[in-house]
Amino acid sequence: MLTVAKGATLSLRLFRRICDKVSDNLHSLDPAELRLLIRNEDSRITTTSGLANGYQQANVVILPKHLANDFEVFCRSNPAPLPLLYCSQPGETSCPILAKDADIRTDISQYRVYQDGVLVKSVSSLQNYSDSLRTVSQNQLVPCVEWSDMVCFYLGCSFGFEGSLKKAGVVVRNVEQGRNVSMYKTAVPCIRAGVFNSPLVVSMRPVPYPVLDAAVQVTHLNPQAHGAPVHIGDAAFLGIQDLSKPDYGDPVDLHPGDVPVFWACGVTALEAVVSTKPYLAFSHSPGCMFLTDLQDSFLGCHTSDSKKSQPPSLTPDVIPLCVQISQNPLFYSLASQTAVEKIRQLDVIIGEDPGLRGIKALFIQDELLRSCLALSHSSSVAITTGFPTHYMYSPPDETDGPPGAIAMATMLLSLGKQVTMVTDRRALSMNQAIMDEAVRKGVLKSKIPLVIFEEIDSHSALHFLCHHGDPTKPRYDHLVAIERSGRAEDGNYYNMRGVNIKHLVDPIDDLYLAAKNIPGITTTVYSGGPMPCEVNMSGVPTHW
Repeated sequence: MLTVAKGATLSLRLFRRICDKVSDNLHSLDPAELRLLIRNEDSRITTTSGLANGYQQANVVILPKHLANDFEVFCRSNPAPLPLLYCSQPGETSCPILAKDADIRTDISQYRVYQDGVLVKSVSSLQNYSDSLRTVSQNQLVPCVEWSDMVCFYLGCSFGFEGSLKKAGVVVRNVEQGRNVSMYKTAVPCIRAGVFNSPLVVSMRPVPYPVLDAAVQVTHLNPQAHGAPVHIGDAAFLGIQDLSKPDYGDPVDLHPGDVPVFWACGVTALEAVVSTKPYLAFSHSPGCMFLTDLQDSFLGCHTSDSKKSQPPSLTPDVIPLCVQISQNPLFYSLASQTAVEKIRQLDVIIGEDPGLRGIKALFIQDELLRSCLALSHSSSVAITTGFPTHYMYSPPDETDGPPGAIAMATMLLSLGKQVTMVTDRRALSMNQAIMDEAVRKGVLKSKIPLVIFEEIDSHSALHFLCHHGDPTKPRYDHLVAIERSGRAEDGNYYNMRGVNIKHLVDPIDDLYLAAKNIPGITTTVYSGGPMPCEVNMSGVPTHW
């Protein structure tokens, strides 16, 4: 039932009209009507998920004004979790750009109160604090604080795109199950700004596989509600160990065929407040958002100076597509429609077979696309090359693999990846000379690690790939083989003429076979054409 408690007198006519509508369904009310019910402590509104569909919702953080500049920079440095909708003037309780006749002290169903960075209580109103605000900090040097010293930050919320998801045919599981959305602290750090720093917090929504593209495209178009997902697939990539134990909100059940999809979350701001330890701060409680009058199709970024950023246009350059990179662990990537089309065009060119060697028989749809995306996500790449085709000469190696490996290493280094070259022991000096020449000519800025693999026992590959042989701690997250011979069924290595060249080849393919059983390592095999003696040494993905 409604109680008259939260300030802001309602006209009897308006109150009755809202009550008549409430008797039917809370979901039929617009944001202004819901704010009035919240202001009067309607006990049925425990979360705003699923309410005010089609309108933006906002996370709220209220800080002393001496921290406001740092926090605004923190938000602008981390726009995915902290899309800044509005920053108030000190002491301002309204936000006319976002909502008419709103009062931030009363229009959220539950607030959190922090003292020295510690959550001390949850309250249904901040009215008493604004009437007589006094700090109770343990630091006796901290002066008393008045409401006029407090600045309110309104940050976009993913609840704002749930209505659009439904319109696009994407079931919203947390709403379907009558639960708050699941939120998790991750191992991903935000960009520090001034005194503020925190880990990224994400929300998770299970999305049925057939509508992944729709979910990504709808949310991509709403950057003020966090935009497109930051991760799709196995939660362990984010450092989340157990989806059934969210740090905030409720656990949400996945149905068969659902994929975990993670969006940046405004609760990141609460973690920043805790880590910074301001002597007094307020926020919304997770899931209890401030309801704005902005429709979710309104993509302009509102700030205190009323400037707006332009929404992204619906062109192939910005339309994201969802591409599965691996199944175990489950991992999807996003790429623009334009990028996907260009890579597929390259695949057609690569598949041309003027020598009629049967290359098309080895073609697998989108393997090049998956390889490119896997490389884009990698942080530490090991590249191996070397095929001793000219076994009677010294050095016996073919000539396109080694320079190709250097070219790929240069590209990866320019993208900030760590790169290691793996070679046969007999080819160590040759590859070192090639690398030295690349440095002298400016192809490489500096030398990169050049190592060999020695098979001592059955665990050698695991110890090479992982720190202390621990498969949960891989040294590399992607392996690339360029023009490399694979082992035949009899354990030997052969060239195109059927000559056994095992004495010239180290068992580096063991690394690729071992990587298939190490979650988090993807592999790619490149070759100028199909070679009968080469084997499919890769896990996921593969490209010849």
